[in-house]
Amino acid sequence: MTKSFVLLAVIIIGLLLAGCAGETLETGTLEGTVTIGPIWPVVPPEGNPPIPPEVYEARKVMIYDKNGNKLIKQVDLDYGGHYRVELKVGVYTIDINRIGIDSSSEVPKKIEIRPGETVELDIDIDTGIR
Repeated sequence: MTKSFVLLAVIIIGLLLAGCAGETLETGTLEGTVTIGPIWPVVPPEGNPPIPPEVYEARKVMIYDKNGNKLIKQVDLDYGGHYRVELKVGVYTIDINRIGIDSSSEVPKKIEIRPGETVELDIDIDTGIR
């Protein structure tokens, strides 16, 4: 009986390990650049000064489930407006967190993440400053 029990335990553990080994998390990447403007109501004769870092810090790329109902992830921008995030394979709705009267014609947008692929989505935010 002991041999049967050991054999049964080995078979069960083997099946569990085989099931776990076949289960891989396939991911892809979403990346892009967010431009924000105008920042100043009047452009000085020497041109626009650089965009302050806090302007980028306040904006986020929001990743929702495919229906746009459940927030999955919030992604920060770097000081040049770039973002990059790894996501599980699937369909997502991408949007921005709207500050004041921020708007964008690029989002909300549905995207599909495929294994090992990169989806590029650049977003232009209009601040409404005139």
